Amino acid sequence: MSLVANTGKLAGRTLFITGASRGIGKAIALKAAKDGANVVIAAKTAEPHPKLPGTIYTAAEEIEALGGKALPCIVDVRDEKAVQKAIDEAVKKFNGIDILINNASAISLTDTASTDMKRYDLMHSINTRGTFLASKLCLPHLKNSSHAHILNLSPPLNMNPFWFATHVAYTMAKYGMSMCVLGMSQEFKPFNIGVNALWPMTAVGTAAIAMLTGGDVSTSRKPEVVSDAAYFMLCQDPKTYTGNFAIDEDVLKKAGVTDLTPYACDPSNIDNLLPDFFLDVPGSPSAQAAKKEGKPEGQIPTLFAAIGKSLSSDLVKKTQAIYQFNVKGKEEGVWHIDLKNGDGACGQGEPKNPPDATLTMDSGNFSDMFAGKLKPATAFMMGKLKIKGDLQKAMKLEKMMKSLQKK
Repeated sequence: MSLVANTGKLAGRTLFITGASRGIGKAIALKAAKDGANVVIAAKTAEPHPKLPGTIYTAAEEIEALGGKALPCIVDVRDEKAVQKAIDEAVKKFNGIDILINNASAISLTDTASTDMKRYDLMHSINTRGTFLASKLCLPHLKNSSHAHILNLSPPLNMNPFWFATHVAYTMAKYGMSMCVLGMSQEFKPFNIGVNALWPMTAVGTAAIAMLTGGDVSTSRKPEVVSDAAYFMLCQDPKTYTGNFAIDEDVLKKAGVTDLTPYACDPSNIDNLLPDFFLDVPGSPSAQAAKKEGKPEGQIPTLFAAIGKSLSSDLVKKTQAIYQFNVKGKEEGVWHIDLKNGDGACGQGEPKNPPDATLTMDSGNFSDMFAGKLKPATAFMMGKLKIKGDLQKAMKLEKMMKSLQKK
C-alpha cells in the first residue's frame, strides 16, 4: 500500500539501512526496491524471532522480488567492526553507498529510578552512538556520491520538559540522533550530503508495537506512511534539502497526498489516532497534560464491584495475569485483579499472589481507563500510567477491559 508513486529516482542507488529486517526500516527498503535500488539490510535478526516475523534474509527476498538488489548483513550497530565490515561488503558489491538510513533504535519508557544502567547503555549505544558510528563510517563513500543522503528516524528537538519527565533516558537517546542531524547537516554541507530527520505524527503499527500492545494497532498507521515520506525526502536534491526535522504528514502533503485515511490500520479510527512522542500538537500527550481536568470522586469502589461481577474462568484463561493497582490522588489506595487463578478475583489491597504487573496512576485516569475513555497504551505513552513488571501482560488490560465493557 503506497500513495506516493515511484519515480525511478533511486534506481541503481545504494541504501544502507540499519534495522531493516522488519518494521519501518523494511518498509523503506521495499519502497526503494520498486525503483530498482540496491539495499544493504544491516540488522541483527539472522534467525527468526519467536514473536516477531522477519529476518535479514526474508527481507532480502522481498526486496529482490520487487526488482531491487539486496545484501543482507548481520550487524549490531554497537559493534564498530561489524558496521565497517558491512560497509566494506556493500562497497565491494555495489561500488559505493549513496544513502544511509539510521533506523535502528531501542526504547524503554521508564523513569530515572526504574531505568537500569544496562538498559540506559543499550539505548544510548544503539540510538545515539549507533547513528553517529554509521554516519562516520559511511561518510567517505557518501562524499563520492552524486546523490548523498543521511536520514535519521528521530524526532524534532522539542525542549518541553514533559517529554523528559517521564522517560528522560529514552528522550536523551532519541534526541542524540536528532542532534546528529543538527550538527552533520551543517558539517556535511560542503560535501553536498543532505542530512535530515523524519518522525511520524502518529503511532506506527509495526510488529514490535503490536507485540507491546497485545496486538492492538487500531490507533496506529501502517509503516508505509513513513516509508512513502522517506522516499519523497530521499528523492530531493541533497545540495539544498538538508537540516530538516520533518513530520511524515507534512512531507506527504508536499508530495501531493490529500487523504491519509488509507494509511490507517483501522480506517474507522481515523479521528482517534494516537499522537507520537515529542510532538506538541492538539490531542498530543503534552497538550492534554497541560489542561486542567476535574475528576469525579468515589468511583473506584463502585468500579471494582462491577468488575467483580464480570469476572469469569474464560477471562482468566485469556488473560493469565495478576494486576496490582497503586491508585494515587483523591481515591488513593491499593487494589488488585487476579486473572490467573480460578474464576478470577478482585478487591482492595494487594493480591494474594505476586502481581505480574503493578500499575500506578491517578484515580481519575484509572476510572477513565476502565470506562474505555483512556487506553492503557495511550496512558502509558502519556506518562499517566507507570508500569513495573511484565509490560506485555500489562497491555493485555486493554482486551480485558473491552470484555468487561461488553457485559
